[in-house]
Amino acid sequence: MSSITPAFQTGHIGLNVSNLEQSKHFYQSIFGFSVTWESHEAGRRYAFLSDGQQLVLTLWEQSEGTFAKDRPGLHHLSFRVSSIDDVHVFEERLKNLQAHVLYDGVVPHGEGEDSGGLFFEDPDGIRLEIFAPSGASKNPAPHASAPTCGFF
Repeated sequence: MSSITPAFQTGHIGLNVSNLEQSKHFYQSIFGFSVTWESHEAGRRYAFLSDGQQLVLTLWEQSEGTFAKDRPGLHHLSFRVSSIDDVHVFEERLKNLQAHVLYDGVVPHGEGEDSGGLFFEDPDGIRLEIFAPSGASKNPAPHASAPTCGFF
């Protein structure tokens, strides 16, 4: 067995959602994803969302309630963009949708750090982040003792 890990990258993200139409609208409105495949079969509803080049997100309508951050599993999903200006474009989209944004907008990843972005929730309470590698340091960090993306 080799000690070298072969190169790999994430394929797509699959999320359980409680309302497929609501979640599709949210992710399409925020990220501009398009539906590339969809099932309307009762009890087996799902949608595959693409960025125009590749599959990014699959939504599976097979849950009830809201995301439980107090249980093992997913912590949050993070999407990287090129610049802090791009983060602000997403901030406007989130405001227009009246999405639940945490920290009142763009914040750095930690005290004195230049990287940072937005932390928010989807309609099911799944925690999301859109960040840029630089440009966020002009705002104060929400927590001085822990990474911003750790305890939200």
